[in-house]
Amino acid sequence: MIQQRQKKARAIALSRSQSDAKQRAQIWPFLLVVLSLFVLMASQAKAVEVKRVVSPGGIEAWLVEDHTNPIISLEMAFRGGAAMNPAEKAGLANMVASTIDEGAGPYDSKAFQGKLDDLSIHLRFSAGLDNFNGSLRSLTENRDEAFDLLKLALTEPRFDTEPVERIRAQLLAGLRMEAEDPDMIVSRSLRKLMFPDHAYGVPVRGLPETVAALTKEDLRQFVAERFARDQLFIGVVGDITAEELAQRLDETFLALPESASPLAVAETEPHGAGELLIIEKEIPQSVVAFGHGGLKRDDPDYYTAYVVNYILGGGGFASRLYEEVREKRGLAYSVYSYINPLQRSALVLGGVATQNSRVAQSLSLIRQEWERMATEGPTDQELADAKTYLTGSFPLRFSSSGAIAGMLVGMQLADLGIDYIDQRNDYIEAVTIDDARRVAERLYRSDDLSVVVVGQPTGLEPTTLGPDGGTDSESKS
Repeated sequence: MIQQRQKKARAIALSRSQSDAKQRAQIWPFLLVVLSLFVLMASQAKAVEVKRVVSPGGIEAWLVEDHTNPIISLEMAFRGGAAMNPAEKAGLANMVASTIDEGAGPYDSKAFQGKLDDLSIHLRFSAGLDNFNGSLRSLTENRDEAFDLLKLALTEPRFDTEPVERIRAQLLAGLRMEAEDPDMIVSRSLRKLMFPDHAYGVPVRGLPETVAALTKEDLRQFVAERFARDQLFIGVVGDITAEELAQRLDETFLALPESASPLAVAETEPHGAGELLIIEKEIPQSVVAFGHGGLKRDDPDYYTAYVVNYILGGGGFASRLYEEVREKRGLAYSVYSYINPLQRSALVLGGVATQNSRVAQSLSLIRQEWERMATEGPTDQELADAKTYLTGSFPLRFSSSGAIAGMLVGMQLADLGIDYIDQRNDYIEAVTIDDARRVAERLYRSDDLSVVVVGQPTGLEPTTLGPDGGTDSESKS
């Protein structure tokens, strides 16, 4: 009997060994293909040639020519976004972005949108805290019409009553939905806690009462004050030469005013260090957001901070926070951190969502890992793995012409230099273990974490209350 069991056990072990070997045999070709793709994409990234194009009228754009497909992608940004809105006009930049393509020049909303649809032209605008962005996609054969429609939207937006009121109703409906969304409540509340008297604490989408009060004159004034050539940054990728682009830059943007109104957003440091705000809401699990001051994009330690944050909480399955909170203890489905440089400030932020009874333990572990990174820094192996991933995955950002065009705009906004694509991985590789440990100590301050919890957590005592005493209404955030 014993011999039969031993024989059966050996057979099972042999079967498993053969199965494992078979799986490895199946996986290795796949891994080799993936590795080959990474190598190919890395070489493609190195092969990207960025040209500085300056039109006869002095308008600059960065261009990557790609005549493989008959498509042109343009990304643009005006410096000065929602943070420029007066407090009583919160949501203005976002409403402009939502209505500026709803009719322009001789075309009402229906006619303008109809031309975009008929010619398969993608034209969209969006507002962030620091910038107002636009994107254009077109087939080469329709590029003249595409650039003409972009010019009309920027220089002759109509803001007719019907589309403005229709979009306003949609925005207000969205705000009502966000007022019940724990993720939106927690992120807005954390911003308000950290920037109580600054425009960065006001939601980009505004508040119901401010959006309801915006007028067509407000929209026109924003366009007149913000859309100007001295605050314009352009990236273009696709089937167009430098000479052809230079001509269209003047045709499209030369009609804009030369100078925008001065940027009137003050430098600021985040407040609320060490504060814990609990917003009561009857949901089965709490949503948590946390953070404190960080490093700006032009800080000499930025790339080191970027690598160190990948190790702490930015690396998904590979991060310390994920390992301690999710893998070892199963406290949450996801936990993360990220660095958020703004034009007038900088943050390190993070989040976790977990059962109400597990919030206190999750936060305790996050604080422990925050402190451990500050006092010990990363290990040599963690740093090596982080650098391998961050350099190897960089080419994945070149997934589309629009993504590359957006990168070109970001490079200009951050003053990274036209050779940034070639240099970026060198900046990551240059991070040493001494750099990483020094910057970790500088960056992470567990006692300064501002924390907002939305839900009904147990075992936590708030140190601060919202304007409504911590009730679960959006108005308090």
